[in-house]
Amino acid sequence: MPAYTQQLTFFREWIKHPLQMASVLPSGRPLARMMVSAMPADARCVIELGGGTGVITEALIRHGVSPAQLLVLEMNATMHAILRRRFPQAQVLCADARHVNELAQRTGVLAPEGADAILSSLGLLNMPPALQHDIVSAAFAVLRPGGVFVQYTYGWRSPLDKQVQQQLGLRCTRVGMVWRNLPPAQVYTYVRDDRRDS
Repeated sequence: MPAYTQQLTFFREWIKHPLQMASVLPSGRPLARMMVSAMPADARCVIELGGGTGVITEALIRHGVSPAQLLVLEMNATMHAILRRRFPQAQVLCADARHVNELAQRTGVLAPEGADAILSSLGLLNMPPALQHDIVSAAFAVLRPGGVFVQYTYGWRSPLDKQVQQQLGLRCTRVGMVWRNLPPAQVYTYVRDDRRDS
């Protein structure tokens, strides 16, 4: 699908469902590359939340993630249909990210120890803390020890509420800014804060 077609489709869905879509335009390739670079180097089992038109999904597969070990969740039915057509070998589900744990278990995509990374395009910054908590808690229930949750935001700070971060015992790291995205975006990673147990 050409980039301009992806953008038009995404924009149409934003008009129809502005509260469901995190952005007016899909992520760009430079942002997708930074998201993928923030994963552990040996990441094989990966989950994507909010697949959109598949820019990050494509980057994951180009990076070497096998479609058989890739689970993509997308709540928008139109975007879900696009993803199913583009990535028939991946597990692509039309589902709410709050159910990622049970869905990952059900599909059989997970390695026994859990997912290596979760890449999220969800609009966390615009969500109430309770919803953030539900989604991120479910994500960390499926991540292996040492696994990483990668999130981008168009805001100027970490999109995860500080209280939610503390409740879940997470440490945040800013990966960088992608100026070549429209609009510019920042990438953050979240991991379990092992220092709390020492």
